[in-house]
Amino acid sequence: MKIGEKLRYLRTIEGTLRGLDREMTQQAVSATIESELGERISQSYLSQIERGLRPHLTNTTRMTLARFFKVHPGYLVDDPEGFHTELTSDVRTLESNLDLWLVSGAERFGHYPEVRDALMKLAMHEDTHRVLVLVGAILDTPDLAARLLEVLQPNGGKR
Repeated sequence: MKIGEKLRYLRTIEGTLRGLDREMTQQAVSATIESELGERISQSYLSQIERGLRPHLTNTTRMTLARFFKVHPGYLVDDPEGFHTELTSDVRTLESNLDLWLVSGAERFGHYPEVRDALMKLAMHEDTHRVLVLVGAILDTPDLAARLLEVLQPNGGKR
């Protein structure tokens, strides 16, 4: 996993840990680091890290982010190709990548809260793969998606 992916993941988790019911934005991380730790890391710098434009952090930045997210500083580096912290199957590794992809997609749909929330719920589900297979089966069954939406969201999912 690249450091940018790790930072995005940590922002998502930190938002949940702080009771925000959403990820922390880069701006919120920047402001909170300054208010809680007295250090400065700009939103644009965090963005560059996440986009892979800053693959190497200064020691000061690494230590500040590690203190803020309460992780070991050694976590905040790119993992070597094929690196795993535990014995995993290929299916679990693929599922983790799928979950990260869904979290990234949820970020892009911030202006559609229902889509963003659905992607986050899917990413956080313990068996994302099976849920996606279920969605595929629902879509393969004529009119089932529409009928389920009528029952589960009588207003058609609109507010």
